Amino acid sequence: MGVRRRRRPRPATVIGVAGSLVVGLLATQAGVGPAAAAADLTLTVDVSAARHRISPDIYGMNGGDPALVAELDTPVARWGGNASSRYNFKNHTYNTGSDWYFENIVAGPDNTVEAFVQRNRDHGTKQVVAVPLIGWVAKDSPSSHPFACGFPATRFPEQDSFDQWDPNCGNGRRADANLTGAVPTDTSIPAGASFAGEMVSHLVNQFGPAARGGVKIYELDNEPVLWNSTHRDVHPEPVSYDELGGKGTATAAAIKAADPHAAVLGPSGWGYCEWVASGVDGCAPGADAAAHGGLNLSQWYLKNMKDFSDAHGGKRFLDYFDQHYYPQISGGKDPDANALRLRSTRSLWDPTYVDESWIGPGGVNAPPLQFIRQMKAWVAQHYPGTKVAITEYNWGALDDINGALAQADVLGIFGREGLDLATIWGEPKPTDPGAYAFRMYRNYDGVGSRFGDVSVSAVSSDQGQLAVYAAQRSSDRALTVMVVNKTGGDLTSRLALPGLRGGDRAQRFTYGPADLTSIVRGADLRVTRGGVSATYPANSVTLLVVPQRRH
Repeated sequence: MGVRRRRRPRPATVIGVAGSLVVGLLATQAGVGPAAAAADLTLTVDVSAARHRISPDIYGMNGGDPALVAELDTPVARWGGNASSRYNFKNHTYNTGSDWYFENIVAGPDNTVEAFVQRNRDHGTKQVVAVPLIGWVAKDSPSSHPFACGFPATRFPEQDSFDQWDPNCGNGRRADANLTGAVPTDTSIPAGASFAGEMVSHLVNQFGPAARGGVKIYELDNEPVLWNSTHRDVHPEPVSYDELGGKGTATAAAIKAADPHAAVLGPSGWGYCEWVASGVDGCAPGADAAAHGGLNLSQWYLKNMKDFSDAHGGKRFLDYFDQHYYPQISGGKDPDANALRLRSTRSLWDPTYVDESWIGPGGVNAPPLQFIRQMKAWVAQHYPGTKVAITEYNWGALDDINGALAQADVLGIFGREGLDLATIWGEPKPTDPGAYAFRMYRNYDGVGSRFGDVSVSAVSSDQGQLAVYAAQRSSDRALTVMVVNKTGGDLTSRLALPGLRGGDRAQRFTYGPADLTSIVRGADLRVTRGGVSATYPANSVTLLVVPQRRH
């Protein structure tokens, strides 16, 4: 359905960093002195170390071109976004919220939740379906203009903007300030946890339970701490710990009652502020946190779910701890933006990387995010056994080689760090460089061959220049090594392969500026003295495949 929406509002982005750091990084991005830069670069892959399974669900999408989705055999798809917060499965109607004049829209036959499930079920794609948590769903509405809307001109005659196709529907702002006094029943009807249970039961009746081909995962709404912005006509008050926790546990229980083997995913926060603070507290733990043991919102959310589980005989009610992650960078493609895009992937894991945006020292002074590692640490402390997901992310510039490099880097990080599920929001077109970043992992040779599914130790002497990720493929034991050259110059480096009992040649597949329309199969490289020497072209992604030697 049309559960897409514009990027949520965020504080202004800050992309400046200390001058000396900028000079050094821009020199690397521009490819200054590539021979000197490459002189000491080493790569090492140890197939016996750091072995763990890579979840195929990290290669998911929220939507995407059907042909690309089919080509990649996309493992998981998500049905969510702002419009899902008030989706009424009984009348197939949703509300656009602040994305488009708070209007009730009747989903077309191809855009209902049932159509989404059927389409993905037919392709063997696991589905994530959001259920309403906000307390309201869209009431019956005309299927064409004039629509029911949250800030009608009949009630609020003076607003900053009205829908050009429906002049009765306004944006709910006057003099650039939010209007108050909207009447929820103009567009919506009350819907509690039992409504979510009915929605799950409806999908079970139509498609079967999760254990027999039905919907596998249900999401507890979408970005709840933004409700007082995105859906302020029905939820003008900021979300508190207690509201999020109470609605979350009640709805999770209703889902599990309707389909005991379905997984529950939440809270699906919009970004850093919701990661650590309730809507009441703002963007840092405050009085609301103090009233809940001093824990930040994520910590308390996990603990609350664990406490609810303990009170119900140990039954699990939260299967995935999910947050959205958008790096706070501009969408530009100038040298500064490109360099920052490639650096900012470090915020997912690097304990030495301090965010360079408003989140960092110049803003709310957050410590290094280590986003995935921190999520996993909180899970281990407050609700062990919960999986970790990022159901919205996008590093931008997917129509450019720089965005493809960042995307390839991100997918490598997801696998190495043990993320359980990820679905990109704002998917690349099939011809975009960003699509080739996915192909490098899911279809590098055009006949469905994939990056390995068992992550192994991969170390670069400078991950900021040559990022390296490695995995062994269970099906044929081949070693796959992904190398991302983030610089503007060709880099030559030896890849050490201690202990590898593989073949004497490495297959080579490269995607880069020389040909943005295909992944190029290069000449095989010889494996000698336990390693491979290779030159990695500027701004490129290279996959080396070392087949298992047959005896």
